[in-house]
Amino acid sequence: MDVSELLDPFERLLADVSTPAAIRAIEAEGDASRLWAACAQSGFLDALVPEAAGGAGLSLADVAPLLIALGRHAAPVPVAETMVARALLARAGIAIPQGPIVLATARGGFAGAVPLALVASHVLVDTGDALVLSALCDATVEPTGVHNDLAARLSWAGAPSGPTLPSPEGGLRAIAAIIRAAAIAGAADRLLDMTVSYANERVQFGKPIGKQQALQQNLAVMAEQAVSARLAAQAGCAGGFPPSLQAAAVAKQVASAVAAHIANTAHAVHGAIGISEEFDLQLFTRRLHEWRLADGSESWWAQVLGALRLGVDATSADFVRLGAAPQIPGRVA
Repeated sequence: MDVSELLDPFERLLADVSTPAAIRAIEAEGDASRLWAACAQSGFLDALVPEAAGGAGLSLADVAPLLIALGRHAAPVPVAETMVARALLARAGIAIPQGPIVLATARGGFAGAVPLALVASHVLVDTGDALVLSALCDATVEPTGVHNDLAARLSWAGAPSGPTLPSPEGGLRAIAAIIRAAAIAGAADRLLDMTVSYANERVQFGKPIGKQQALQQNLAVMAEQAVSARLAAQAGCAGGFPPSLQAAAVAKQVASAVAAHIANTAHAVHGAIGISEEFDLQLFTRRLHEWRLADGSESWWAQVLGALRLGVDATSADFVRLGAAPQIPGRVA
C-alpha cells in the first residue's frame, strides 16, 4: 500500500477535527464526543484489527505514519491507544466496546498518570499477570492537577475487573511506549515547522532573527533531534505487533531524550509569546513533556535496554543489528 493513500485522508481528518480551537475546547470542557465520533466513523480505529475480524489487517509499521500524525496534530483523544486495544481484543475474541480506550500498566491497583484518561470510557490494564478491559467508571480517576492536562491517575479498590486476555510479550508498556515515541516525533516535526517559520518572520534590527548564526545552529540541532525521534519511532513500529521489548526501549529512550530539548529550543526562539496560552506553541510543548515521562522516561528505558544487552551473549554490533534496528520493509540487511 502506498503510504500516501493511507496518510493523506487521515491528515485531512485531523486537520479538520483536531484544530487548536477544538483542542482548547476539549481541555476546558472535557467533552471530546464530537471529535471522537469523527474518528470512529473514519474506520481508522480498526487499522490494526485482523481482516478476519473485520479490520484492515495492517502492521504496526504500516500505521507508523498515522501514529506520528496524531502527535503532529496534538490529537486530544486516544486514537492510537484505541487502535492497539481493539486489535488485541479482536485477536483474543473479546467483544470490543464503543468509545475511546486508554492503555495503563497498574501494580498494586494503581496506575500513574495515564495520558488522555479524562476523555476515555475504558482502560486496557496490564496487571502483570494479564490484560484486563475495565470501564473507567469502575476506577478512581484523579486528575494530575496540571493545567489543561487530560491525563489522570487511576486506581482500584481491589483488582481491575472485566474481560481478561493474555499480556503480550514485553507487556502493554512496550506498545504504549512506542505510541508515545511516535507522538513525540509528530509533535517535534510540528514544532520545528512552527519555530523555523517564526524565526523567518520575526524581524529585529532590520532582519529576520533566523539570519542570526547562533539561532541557525540551534535550529539545526533541533532538526537533527526531530529526525532522530522520527527514525526511532519508525524503528520501534518496525519491531512487530506486539513489538519486542528491545525495539520499544530504543524508540522511547531516543524520543524521550530529545523531547525536552526540542521544547526548550522552540520556546527560546519564540521568546515571550511562546509561553502565552493564546499562542499554539504550548499545545505541543506541554504534550512533549507529558509524553516524555509517560510509560517510562529515557532513563527508565535506558536501564531496560542495558539489562537486555547484558542478558545476551552477542557483540554490540549484532545486538543492535538484530534487535534494536529491526528490519524495515524494503530495507536490505
